[in-house]
Amino acid sequence: MKLINKHILLVSIFSFSLMGHPAGLMVEFIRKPENVKIFDLKPEFSWIVPINANMQTGYQILVASSKEKLEKDIADIWDSKKILNNRSSEIEFGGDNLAVKSTCFWKVKIWNDKDNPSDYSKIQAFTTGTPVGYVTTGNMFQTKLIEPEKFVKIAEERYFADFGKDAFGTLVLELNPVSDDTIIVHLGEKINGLNKIDRNPGGYLRYQRVLLPVKPGINKYILNLPKDARNTGPAAIQLPDSFGVITPFRYCELENCSFNLNPENIHQKAFWYFFDDEMSFFTSSDTILNKVWDICKYSMKATSFAGIYVDGDRERIPYEADAYINQLGHYYTDREYSLARLTNEYFIKHPTWPTEWILHTVPMFYYDFMFTGNIESVKKYYEELKHKTLISLSRPDGLISSKNCTDEIMTNLGFSSAKERLRDIVDWPPSQKDTGWKLATSEGERDGYDMVEINTVVNAFYYRNLVLMSMLAGQLDKTADSVFYQKLAVKVKKTFNEKLLNKTTGIYLDGETSQHSSLHANMMALAFDMVPEENIKTVVNFIKSRGMACSVYGAQYLLEALYNAGEADYAFTLLTATTDRSWWNMIKTGSTITMEAWDMKYKPNSDWNHAWGAAPANIIPRYMWGIAPVEPGYAKAIIKPQLSTLEFTKITVPTIRGNIEAEFKVTGKTKEYSITIPGNMKCDFVLPDVRDYAVFLNGKKVDTGSENLRLKPGLNKIIIK
Repeated sequence: MKLINKHILLVSIFSFSLMGHPAGLMVEFIRKPENVKIFDLKPEFSWIVPINANMQTGYQILVASSKEKLEKDIADIWDSKKILNNRSSEIEFGGDNLAVKSTCFWKVKIWNDKDNPSDYSKIQAFTTGTPVGYVTTGNMFQTKLIEPEKFVKIAEERYFADFGKDAFGTLVLELNPVSDDTIIVHLGEKINGLNKIDRNPGGYLRYQRVLLPVKPGINKYILNLPKDARNTGPAAIQLPDSFGVITPFRYCELENCSFNLNPENIHQKAFWYFFDDEMSFFTSSDTILNKVWDICKYSMKATSFAGIYVDGDRERIPYEADAYINQLGHYYTDREYSLARLTNEYFIKHPTWPTEWILHTVPMFYYDFMFTGNIESVKKYYEELKHKTLISLSRPDGLISSKNCTDEIMTNLGFSSAKERLRDIVDWPPSQKDTGWKLATSEGERDGYDMVEINTVVNAFYYRNLVLMSMLAGQLDKTADSVFYQKLAVKVKKTFNEKLLNKTTGIYLDGETSQHSSLHANMMALAFDMVPEENIKTVVNFIKSRGMACSVYGAQYLLEALYNAGEADYAFTLLTATTDRSWWNMIKTGSTITMEAWDMKYKPNSDWNHAWGAAPANIIPRYMWGIAPVEPGYAKAIIKPQLSTLEFTKITVPTIRGNIEAEFKVTGKTKEYSITIPGNMKCDFVLPDVRDYAVFLNGKKVDTGSENLRLKPGLNKIIIK
């Protein structure tokens, strides 16, 4: 008996040592909190459970006033004791409010599903700040000095530099002038011929000509750029004074350089919000798709310079629709959540005029909750979110119209002037006939949409808001509200299909009094699961007949609709298209950040640094690979791949609980998936059509009658042959 007990003890100790310790610590979503001030005096803690722990069953957090105390397991600020709970993200500090401007140290250990404890994590320090208007603590900004990828002397006293990618920043030079002189500096996003910056690039593509005085004895120079009145005005997001003025540029020309320069003498000083390039990865057997992913991922990083999602460089103003696409793309490219939450909070008091843009607010808060598991922001702004559903615009049958706006409604929505009014937008830019806007193309991006009072697109978004508000109300234990929104959603969907679906053609009209059917009316209904089963085929066929008759923003919902309907092959052709309405066209045109429009001819006042053009950053992992949270904070994930004709693809998706890594390859008639799930996460894998195939999970044959396979933390191999 003693020998048996000794053996069990040794096994237990061995298991303990193999488990390791929690990693990936975050305070208030911040991975390196020593570099910022934490504004929440009751902050939340998160960690990643070791894979070999499988599932967490308990945890203990220690918080101390010094590292030395914590190293001795002395928690003089807070000891959670052992908590029997599987939560590993967003655990709120359980003591009294922390003192302002205090430095604290914390660590955590967990118990696995065999009730074995782990080692304690490494110690992480954080310092509290003075609470401000935001619930959320912002992350730090980063700067990087980037050497040119190409540097050539193009003439006597003239040099050209290509830094490889467009970035928001300024120029840094290290020089040894022998006399007072002036260097002429040209910065730009676009070239015109070999080694020459386009001085008149069109639209809002950036070009700057700056005179740089130099003096003997002064060796380091940072370019002093002039302010742009449009993107530094009262409505624009103001950058920290320490940045100075920054502009997006990729290329530099220097004139009147009377001394020799080397590549190490010139740098692009780039600014962005904290971003870890190693957090996400994608590659595949399709090189066009790989390049589309690369430009979209980089767009998440490059456009984060303002600390809140903005609409590029022309205005630097947040718009809800831009931010929604940016938010989802950011979640799939980095383990970063504070920037999205800061932006969400900003919109509560700074809404924009389009009806559909307001209707993006609830979805943004919903996905913040689903990806983080933290309900704090939803709870704080719940009453405001009720207004953002636009329920006040409804008529007795449930449908809404922006024509029903009142001063009171506008005030409740957060507008500074009650006299402002919502206006339906559908897509942007509109056609010439809709606005008379001189720079608009004659057709616009609305596919001829008929802008009538009861608008199909607006009401599709409204229905989606009601569904999500029902879910959020339920999470807040507001049962009566949850039931109310659920019943109203059912009513709206019924009326929507009775009055807006053309029973003769089986497709949606643009509105109640319209006789026109557009891509937008149909793709929104399909994206939001509003189409009756018997009409899905006709709606899908109509959508496919319209091609990419929408803007880069509309492409988000077009692709969502197609993947929801199982139309992966057609969606793949759009993602990898090489026409002038494609992401490949952005790359071919010369941009390294996604553009505001498919091509300058479709929106002549476009810029080349708009994250709202980066839908594939979320579409590829979220729909093509089908990786998404189905329970808040990724307590449970789903993987539903729709990989079309790809013969190989590999992906890494960051989550608050750790990275999901997946690989797929085709060998002859055999398809193989290798999927690594982080610790403390449940995951269902949805099988593709496997009729007439045998399916094996980790070497064991499984019943193909079961739609889902339950994957365990660690490596899972699925073979279909």
